Amino acid sequence: MVSLTSDMSPLHPDRNLALELVRATEAAAIRAVPFIGRGAKEAADGAAVDAMRAFFSTVNFDGTIVIGEGEKDNAPMLYNGERVGNGKGPQCDVAVDPIDGTSLTAAGRQNALSVIAVSDHGSMLDASSVFYMDKLVTGPAGVGVVDIRLPIGENIRLLAKALGKPVDEIVVSVLNRPRHEQLIADIREAGAGTRLMSDGDVAGGINAARHNARTDMCVGIGGSPEGIVTACAIKALGGHIQGVLAPRDDAEREKGRDAGLKVDGEVYEADDLVKGKNTIFVATGVTDGQLVQGVRRDGDFIYTESVVLRGASGTLRRISSEHLTSKWL
Repeated sequence: MVSLTSDMSPLHPDRNLALELVRATEAAAIRAVPFIGRGAKEAADGAAVDAMRAFFSTVNFDGTIVIGEGEKDNAPMLYNGERVGNGKGPQCDVAVDPIDGTSLTAAGRQNALSVIAVSDHGSMLDASSVFYMDKLVTGPAGVGVVDIRLPIGENIRLLAKALGKPVDEIVVSVLNRPRHEQLIADIREAGAGTRLMSDGDVAGGINAARHNARTDMCVGIGGSPEGIVTACAIKALGGHIQGVLAPRDDAEREKGRDAGLKVDGEVYEADDLVKGKNTIFVATGVTDGQLVQGVRRDGDFIYTESVVLRGASGTLRRISSEHLTSKWL
């Protein structure tokens, strides 16, 4: 039986907040649509930021942005430390990415999302001092089995055994970057297949952790903020996530050390990235992808698909919405 203690408390983010936040990701996704495939990622991101921020002001919570747009995209709004919500209701840590995959949106490619993650106040790691993080994500079968400190080939063999499937049926998602050339070669040398992502490693991590997904593992160096956001979703899916911060140079390493971060190869476990299970992850598709469908307009209606994942209840809910086009003109 699921305990209702934390869920019923006005001091914690609850199911009502989760459903309210969907309106903000839907708005951001819809406002980004005119820029899909137009090669203008800054314009797409700006429109999404404006829409998300406007809806935040109507939501009953007292949020502080721990992971925002300012650090990553030099945005004037939704910056780290900004207070969002109407100030009533639970105090929360908030991570936002109005468009996870601005380059995907600009190019008209798949897997662009509008994302919000929320957890109890003071529970989210602020890793903004170090831009990159090496991550390992799997579904529940990888819990207590794989470890980011092991060679990738060994992790693939261990996960294959836990899943009860041949190694050659394992599929690993990796961002397609020059820094991952050896990692990709090692995955293939171990006998597994790769799914190379051009961007959007939040969706990549979640897809690797979902039941009956087409990928089994997501690995490699991506954004540190995306690692925290992904951890909020993995808490609801019962999956495995670990991270190791990857400073780009000595100056960034020292900056991270001054911020109290572990920057010398130490491993961040799931509870280090976000404490507890009272997490909410909300995402609306901007473009089509494995996780959700993108925004679609058909005459007088706009259609969106979203997912809501709650760590407290261990649920993934899909929300399909129909919006009157006239309300968005």
